[in-house]
Amino acid sequence: MVTIHITGGRIIDPSQEIDQIGDLWISRGHILPAGGASDDAEVVIDATGLIVCPGLIDAHVHLREPGNEEDETIATGAASALAGGMTSVACMPNTIPALDNQAAAEFVILQAQRARKVNVYPVGAVSKGRKGEELAELGQLVAGGAVGFTDDGAPVASASLMRRALQYAKMFDRVIMQHCQVPELTVGGVMNEGFESTRLGLGGMPAAAEDIMVARDIRLAEITGGRLHIQHISTARSVELVREGKRRGVRVTAEACPHHFTLTDERLRTFDSNFKMNPPLRTWSDVEAVIGGLKDGTIEILATDHAPHAPEKKMRELDQAPFGIVGLETLVPISILGLIEPGHLTWPEMIRKLTVNPAQLLGIPKGTLQPGADADVTLIDPEVRWTIDPSKFLSKSRNTPYGGWEVRGRAHTVIVGGEVRYTLGGIVQQGSKDNSQ
Repeated sequence: MVTIHITGGRIIDPSQEIDQIGDLWISRGHILPAGGASDDAEVVIDATGLIVCPGLIDAHVHLREPGNEEDETIATGAASALAGGMTSVACMPNTIPALDNQAAAEFVILQAQRARKVNVYPVGAVSKGRKGEELAELGQLVAGGAVGFTDDGAPVASASLMRRALQYAKMFDRVIMQHCQVPELTVGGVMNEGFESTRLGLGGMPAAAEDIMVARDIRLAEITGGRLHIQHISTARSVELVREGKRRGVRVTAEACPHHFTLTDERLRTFDSNFKMNPPLRTWSDVEAVIGGLKDGTIEILATDHAPHAPEKKMRELDQAPFGIVGLETLVPISILGLIEPGHLTWPEMIRKLTVNPAQLLGIPKGTLQPGADADVTLIDPEVRWTIDPSKFLSKSRNTPYGGWEVRGRAHTVIVGGEVRYTLGGIVQQGSKDNSQ
């Protein structure tokens, strides 16, 4: 492996409370102490004007393989993650078949190793087949490399099953990640239930469906002592419930997605299925509450819920089109637009939610630039202006609500395991050296 010298960048590492202009040295796949290597660097990257931070981590992505490779594969999803500045992602188990056994988890890791782009960590299913009836073999999933458990795409509807899952996962110090929604209240729903759904004549999904499940699961986490993570939080009451749970000492965390702090249900007036997601876009009061939760630390993590769907699927009528949008390649600029530019978060605060916090959630040795740590590093150009063009995505799918948006900020260079694997020019082929920076 080559020695890399990154010069003159704004180094932001929340794990060490560092925010300063300086140099970073990498050798043999690890971060070196300040002062660097004794030998000259084979690769020198001029980071003047760039932010140098730990490799970004997305704790919530759907890579579709196995079963729906027409939407995405582990290789294409990993390439999309690189373009977005990620060095590690956690993939959800709603594949066909579900990631509910050791072999399935090992398959994900093997495919990611073959792709040689980003670190991919499997999240195992809570229940067998994600049917919500019988607990999956959690111990075997851990042995296969699972960093947590979820039935995401569907909630664990049974309170009894959820309680047992929290108890068993606690034995392995793994987190239960929950898609909080009462299924009976959302049957036939297309969008948020409220004024806009009534006006448009579309089936509604009430905020209460999320609130009730969040309240239930926080209570279950409280009585079991297990770790609970609320995925893609979207309602004002849910944010307050998490805040209240934290005050009581419950081991609960939460994540927010960019679409839930930048868009509202009014966007469905266009009947564009790229605004159809689950949980749905809510009201401005919910958006403000999510932003408030991000500001005060109630919501510790930013994630994408990257949910690719082939164009022919999203082109169906709104009530027939699948839920979800892609998000890996727009996470940084949309977060800048929604959080940095309005002054809701500082750069160190936002980067914390994309590095050390998700690393702690997943229990992985990432998210830091401490000497000796794995050399996963993201360089961000915070000022570059560009237009989001879905046709240029590295993801197989194009289902984004942000096409055509004028934004600023994007990943400039991404280093994984001490190798430069992405620059703004594209994916770097293995074995090549990059001295062009």
